[in-house]
Amino acid sequence: MAGLLGLISATTFAQKGELSSAQTNYDTYTATRSTPVLSVPKINAAKVSIDKASANEKTANLPQTFALKAAIYGSLAEMDTVETTSTPLYNTAAEALKKAKELDAKGENKKLIEESGLTLAQYQRSKGVKEYQSGKYELAYKSFDNYRQILPEDTSAMLYTGLSAFNAKNYPAAISNYSKLVTTKYSGSEGIYNELTNAYLLNKDTTNALKAIGEGVTKFPSSGNLRKKEIEMNLVMGKQKEVLDKVQGAIANDPKNKELYYYAGLVYSQTGDNAAPQITAAKDPATKSALQLKRTQDYTKAGEMYKKALELDPNYFEANLNLGYVLLAPAIETFNNANKLPANKQKEYEAGIAKSATLFDLAKPYLVKAVELQPKNPDAVANLLTYYKGKKDDANIAKYNKILADLRK
Repeated sequence: MAGLLGLISATTFAQKGELSSAQTNYDTYTATRSTPVLSVPKINAAKVSIDKASANEKTANLPQTFALKAAIYGSLAEMDTVETTSTPLYNTAAEALKKAKELDAKGENKKLIEESGLTLAQYQRSKGVKEYQSGKYELAYKSFDNYRQILPEDTSAMLYTGLSAFNAKNYPAAISNYSKLVTTKYSGSEGIYNELTNAYLLNKDTTNALKAIGEGVTKFPSSGNLRKKEIEMNLVMGKQKEVLDKVQGAIANDPKNKELYYYAGLVYSQTGDNAAPQITAAKDPATKSALQLKRTQDYTKAGEMYKKALELDPNYFEANLNLGYVLLAPAIETFNNANKLPANKQKEYEAGIAKSATLFDLAKPYLVKAVELQPKNPDAVANLLTYYKGKKDDANIAKYNKILADLRK
């Protein structure tokens, strides 16, 4: 009997010894990970031991066995750069991790389980990055979503999953991830509201798109990009009055805010621009004339708002750019109308060109200022080029044509 008990004790020790060996080798691997010549033999030895422990009925179902197996196989998967061989390793690790979580009721292997989860998350993240960089957005979405499921509160996981879903045109998934991301303390939430709005629009959900952009403006009231997008969306939906009421109400509360005047100007500018196709389509001269008058009034009001913004900040680039643009509009129209006159209307032609020159000169200070403020901005350079074309200044036309071409390369 004593001999039999000794045999059982030795066998149990051997079984526990494989588990202990796996743990020791894994610990050494993690400590020497930056030195492959030392770490690789240890993780391979850990695999041999954990396989033996997993095959033995005495240790096969221990929480520590599953936790270690997840950690070891996960590490091997992360090291393996060949997908066909790393995937089976990953799948084994994922199954072991799931089982470890189920069995570890006392939390004795919490640290090891957390380490295993991080390893598996890193594997999926790296896999997703490669797929995304190769333009395989659907595969990238699946990988990043696996990464997110392992670390559901990780903001990078939400971001990458949403971004790859968006590029894969899986807009509901993009919306789900972006919506969660903006509720966190993620530092880039301002930009995410813009992406969330785009996802809603592409998913043909204008109601929630407006809601999202509105929420973004509320959280980031100084964000020019978000407020501009909100204005543009409302204008497309024919909600000019609502936008103006909102901006004018804000101006009443904050009359020294240059951006609010700029946004009011933007509303009028956009309304004026939107009239162009209506004017072209109008067949009745009276209707066409009324639309042209309305557009002129809108541009005039826009100019007044931009000028108020510039009174507060003469170096406000966007206000200079847009004021130059709205002042160019009547100059261009007058110039084009003069050039459409028949040859026998020479006097009218000369009068039209002279009038357009005066109008072009009204725009020039703002066009020049915009280029001075941002000399590499294509819109600013293009507007100034238009001025020189209207003035028939060949030298400056050639100069700014070249500058614009270089900027657009």
